Amino acid sequence: MLTTLAIAGYRSLRELIVPLGSLNVVTGTNGSGKSSVYRALRLLAATARGGVIPSLAREGGLQSTLWAGPERFSRAMLAGETAVEGTRRKEPVSLRLGFAGDAFGYAIDLGLPIPGRTQFALDPVIKRECIWSGPVLRPSAMLVDRHGAAIRTRDDAGEWQTLPQTVASFDSMMTEFADPRTAPEMLAVREQIRSWRFYDHFRTDAESPVRLPQVGTHTPVLGDDGADLAAALQTIREIGDPAALDQAIDDAFPGSRVAITNHDGRFEVTMQQQGLLRPLKGAELSDGTLRYLLLVAALLTPRPPALLVLNEPETSLHPDLLPALGRLIARASAQSQVLVVSHAARLIASLEREVGSQSVVLDKQLGATRIAGNDDIDLPAWKWPAR
Repeated sequence: MLTTLAIAGYRSLRELIVPLGSLNVVTGTNGSGKSSVYRALRLLAATARGGVIPSLAREGGLQSTLWAGPERFSRAMLAGETAVEGTRRKEPVSLRLGFAGDAFGYAIDLGLPIPGRTQFALDPVIKRECIWSGPVLRPSAMLVDRHGAAIRTRDDAGEWQTLPQTVASFDSMMTEFADPRTAPEMLAVREQIRSWRFYDHFRTDAESPVRLPQVGTHTPVLGDDGADLAAALQTIREIGDPAALDQAIDDAFPGSRVAITNHDGRFEVTMQQQGLLRPLKGAELSDGTLRYLLLVAALLTPRPPALLVLNEPETSLHPDLLPALGRLIARASAQSQVLVVSHAARLIASLEREVGSQSVVLDKQLGATRIAGNDDIDLPAWKWPAR
């Protein structure tokens, strides 16, 4: 389980250290930085699949995603006694992402390319990557260290060994180096990150594939777009927890039951609702009902991920469905670490009542996202690797 999420220099996240538990709720007013936290987590996940550089390029390059305010705020600025002004930069331009847990920690530092050396000006350069043991980076805890193009690892005696293999400035060591003998920790962290799952806004419009019969194949993990909903629900019935599936449907829609119709190998979702003489097909269900079914399939997966992230799952749901969704999310947090980004008061209240839940309320000060009341919160220790 992750205990700390760290982000620096990304959009409004000038320097944000977030404590994490088994069930986390990130909330705040519009524009407080919730979406930036979600996007930063997705960038972290992209490092293990070689997608962090292309992802930043699609956002307009590093220059478009960097914190746009001053490097530091003076006390007079924070007190409102003087205007916010830029000063001569003392630290290099960087976007830094990292996390830590009881077992391992990881951090990546991205910077600007040297002018004139490449035409790929929108591609940031990976300056530093580190993996360490334990929740806090210390020199003695460092296990794998990438500095520029060079990677070094510790041998069985604890001595550093520089690998003959180098990496390009746009490649993460997470994808370019995989040797279970010299760096088993690299494989462990990479597979941990690759298991993370993200669910954003599902398509439920009239032309959405989820409303139409789809080829049925075993689907223990719901796809990002939810097009394989019927197969995912049938997989839960056959190799997952069908009682939990029936309970989740009845909790939200009392007296209702979901079934999967097989049309010569093509699966279609149908729902029998109380008082109706026939079940409704996927094409007939409301947007909110379909979205709830998609969340059920994601949260009751027979293969729980290490981390499950939901971005505004309340979208299109009637407020009366939110307590049932909260109970479903809480159930999933018993098997996966869950992070929910939401501004729905009813869902937040439902999740905050769960044992072990942790609420992170964001606000802004001079354009920089911070945790509200952070003076009263015991923030985890964090140290960035130096360049």
